[in-house]
Amino acid sequence: MNLTDEDVREILKLLDESPYDELKLETDRFKLTLKKNSGQTSWMRKSRPARAFVPQTPEPQSAPPAEPAAAANGDIREIRPPMPGTFYRAPSPGAEPYTEVGRTVTENTILGLVETMKLMNSVMAGCRGEVVEICAGNGAAVEVEDTLMRIRVAANA
Repeated sequence: MNLTDEDVREILKLLDESPYDELKLETDRFKLTLKKNSGQTSWMRKSRPARAFVPQTPEPQSAPPAEPAAAANGDIREIRPPMPGTFYRAPSPGAEPYTEVGRTVTENTILGLVETMKLMNSVMAGCRGEVVEICAGNGAAVEVEDTLMRIRVAANA
């Protein structure tokens, strides 16, 4: 029996609702690491032998609510990586990017991936709005203080 994406979603929900910042689970069949970072949960899953799992659909994640003033004014939110690593705009080489300038996103929209130590971490939008700028190129080395993208927060968010 393997963990399904639904199992991971349920575990993510439990972690989001808990006071803990990190969960590590390792069995003979898989290794699962969950970490909260600035109000968002990023996750990585490896199966044996070590092979990074890249989610293909948005996973439920808690995100900090947009400040009322930001939503009312359509302010710009800067999206930063959950940890240092290599930023990828697409799930695999040659694939379509997760998003482009002008696209509408929701809190759970995957914007890209950050690879850290051979593990892939989803970068989620964390708000509803429109992508107005992509600041980091595909394959760029990024730090947690770098801006990956900018999103104009939707007025009704």
